[in-house]
Amino acid sequence: MIRVNQIKVFYTCELNMVYEKTAKALKIQVKDILDLHIVKKSIDARKKPDIWYVYVVDVSVRNEKEVLKRAKNPNASLVEYKEYTFPNSGEAPLKERPIIVGSGPAGLFCGYFLAKAGYRPIILEQGKCVQERLSDVEVFWNTGKLSPFSNVQFGEGGAGTFSDGKLNTLIKDKDGKGKKVLEVFVECGAPKEILYDSKPHIGTDILMDVVTNLRNKIIQMGGEVRFENKLTNVCLNQHGELSAIEINHAETIPCSVLVLAIGHSARDTFSMLYEHNISMEAKAFAVGMRVQHLQSMINQSQYGDADMEFLPTASYKVTAQTSYGRGVYSFCMCPGGYVVNASSEEGRLTVNGMSYSKRDGANANSAIIVSVTPEDYDSDHPLAGVEFQRRLEQRAFEAGKGMVPIQTFGAFCSKVLGDSLPSEFTFEPAIKGKYAEADLTDILPTECNKALIEGMHHFGKNIDGFDRTDAILAGIESRTSSPVRIPRDQFGEANISGIYPCGEGAGYAGGITSAAMDGILIAEKIALKYAKW
Repeated sequence: MIRVNQIKVFYTCELNMVYEKTAKALKIQVKDILDLHIVKKSIDARKKPDIWYVYVVDVSVRNEKEVLKRAKNPNASLVEYKEYTFPNSGEAPLKERPIIVGSGPAGLFCGYFLAKAGYRPIILEQGKCVQERLSDVEVFWNTGKLSPFSNVQFGEGGAGTFSDGKLNTLIKDKDGKGKKVLEVFVECGAPKEILYDSKPHIGTDILMDVVTNLRNKIIQMGGEVRFENKLTNVCLNQHGELSAIEINHAETIPCSVLVLAIGHSARDTFSMLYEHNISMEAKAFAVGMRVQHLQSMINQSQYGDADMEFLPTASYKVTAQTSYGRGVYSFCMCPGGYVVNASSEEGRLTVNGMSYSKRDGANANSAIIVSVTPEDYDSDHPLAGVEFQRRLEQRAFEAGKGMVPIQTFGAFCSKVLGDSLPSEFTFEPAIKGKYAEADLTDILPTECNKALIEGMHHFGKNIDGFDRTDAILAGIESRTSSPVRIPRDQFGEANISGIYPCGEGAGYAGGITSAAMDGILIAEKIALKYAKW
């Protein structure tokens, strides 16, 4: 197979032009191409509105070495596919079926690969299946009635279910785990374009079906998925080893292998684990505000006057280092999306961003967040970051009187800096859940507010209008990542043998794909040690 980089095609052209340019790059005829496989597709908009799709393709031809030699193209080379392989099973006997707590991407992918390898895992989820969860979330958005274990944070699919469904990750994919994650998603109903798009995404509407199909595959392969089953205790024997777990304060299940894929918002579970002397530590994360602009403004900035019929809804990624010593950056940018009330505790409020697969909403939004560290938490307790989050979320709830508090960027600046800036709302917010105009300036620490403002003005130099006074802020974005890390050894276990911290909640991932990859990693660790069930 020959891999050819830098196949540039004008954005309005059809796929046949990719074949023609590939053939030209290899100095062959189109008819000589036996097969062509797109490896990656990205956009070059540096000279907008002249925009190009840039492809990396793998091509099958006869006499590959001769073709390469004749082409003399530095962008072409021979490549061999390296398929992901799950390890062979170990020899230690499993006393019971492995139990996975949490059905987010980490738990589901850990369960999928263990089930496929014959380990018959049991997945326990404190929330509901995704269909019932959707109903509870919509009730909350419409009425404000919160279901504590079935909401935007908790339930089948994890917090990423109500997001943009982004699948890109910065983790290097040396052994093919990331590619395998995307392939499993496609097998479960995701569009095949995620296999090669440089910024793959599914969208919350399609993701729900994908999650359901993934669960059904696990069950078909011998696994079990139990909803409304909350981990309420871990039981240790006289030697301090894991022996059982308690579910819903009622049922005890023998257990010697426990995967903690609990997600970044499982605060009461963190507390329970801490009480049982499971080692954990506070970690840095980031907090900030969701910022909305008109999507048409973002499209214009990124693409100029190019024809949007041939282009995806524009996105952006911005970052800055401020004079306050804090990084400010965009997180979970949702083109054509919505800000959503993502609360999971009574009397506290947090927001997230969400897009449907078509990304055809009027507004763009992203979290503009400021880095915080354990030094900001006013305590050296391992769970101090959790309490820091809770304080900010309580302030947000009080600011909006239970509704999502919103404010224009101009009004926010005026209050923080004393500037005289207009505060008029010139476009309609796109928010899932009730919202109200409020003062957001007392939610974050003052230094974070000032860093956020400095960052917004910096981004305005790159994206025209980003710091315009009528940009709409919504608070607070506080669940960007886990405020806790549960250390694990080279075998994937916590300080108590048999307990495997996993995914975003344990501090080892930051998004759907990286969490899924970590789930596979922990499945490997278990398989390398234990014989099949």
